[in-house]
Amino acid sequence: MAETVTIAELAQGVDEGITAAPATTGRVPSQRRARERVERILAAASDLIARHGSDQLKMSEVALAAGVSIGSLYQYFPDRSALIAALAARYFAGCRQCIAEALDGVDSADALRAAFSALYDLYFTMFQAEPVLRDILAATQTDRTLQAMEEAESRANGRRLADVLARLDPARDARALDDAAYLVWHLGECTMRLAARLPADEGRRLVDTYKQLALGTLLPPS
Repeated sequence: MAETVTIAELAQGVDEGITAAPATTGRVPSQRRARERVERILAAASDLIARHGSDQLKMSEVALAAGVSIGSLYQYFPDRSALIAALAARYFAGCRQCIAEALDGVDSADALRAAFSALYDLYFTMFQAEPVLRDILAATQTDRTLQAMEEAESRANGRRLADVLARLDPARDARALDDAAYLVWHLGECTMRLAARLPADEGRRLVDTYKQLALGTLLPPS
């Protein structure tokens, strides 16, 4: 598995082109100064979420911490949900890059086992280290925008996984592969959500158990 994406990059978003979540109806920055302003806003929101949680996030405090007027803040992010969705979009973008790097070179069942296991080890370490990501993951249970984003990511990542499985065994039924890979990926998000709430040792055991169950579903016994 390539290690070109770090935990910090995943937390902050590795795709510099993403400055707002797709769901927001705010202004999209085009000039450098505007992009830098949005970066300050997102950094301030991330810091406040890390310290107090997203449920305590106040737009006035974000504007103050970012050094922008409240009017400028609302130009880009019409409400708190749009801010959180923007941070979630960056997390998902980082994950997509990491997953692509891990899976694109897989050429055997053993290589897939190793790459899949390494991905979920990284995710667990990341969620243990990054309170903002734990908060975002938890928020998907009540925020419909985040739920839709998570579902779309699970589908896209599941398709990538199904493509690998089909490449390894072209005789397998394509629809069955798509369904299994989508479900496995979505259950992985659910597992991380649960593991992040538990003591580290117990969370690690659950992640290891999930990996065994997922790989047992996707691949024949080694």
